[in-house]
Amino acid sequence: MRDDALPPDPFAGDPNDPVWAFSDEEPAAAEPVSAAERDELLADLRDLAVYQALLEQRSVRGVVVDCAECQEPHYHDWALLRASLEQLLADGKMRPHEPAFDPNPAAYVSWEYCRGFIDGITAAAKQAAKSK
Repeated sequence: MRDDALPPDPFAGDPNDPVWAFSDEEPAAAEPVSAAERDELLADLRDLAVYQALLEQRSVRGVVVDCAECQEPHYHDWALLRASLEQLLADGKMRPHEPAFDPNPAAYVSWEYCRGFIDGITAAAKQAAKSK
């Protein structure tokens, strides 16, 4: 059978191709994160802990990210996002993960919303401190 008669391999070039589980060869190792990337990831993990502490009590389940590859939103619960960032920090790459099943978009906010929420809380606390 000719190669062009077969459907394209959906995992072509993907280092997380499931076929590696059946192979003696090791997939190409990911590049370790640079010192600057490490600092950014650690800052993101600290920020994530604050965002979760303040927003989870308001029924926010996690963060939504607009995917540049598939042009669709990806919904990440707090724990999944933390695990992904920790894995990126440790391994230099993230494994694929199972997407949220039938997520309620109203229960997820963007990273920018989280930052704005914290900025609002901080500004309100500063204002309250000034008026005392």
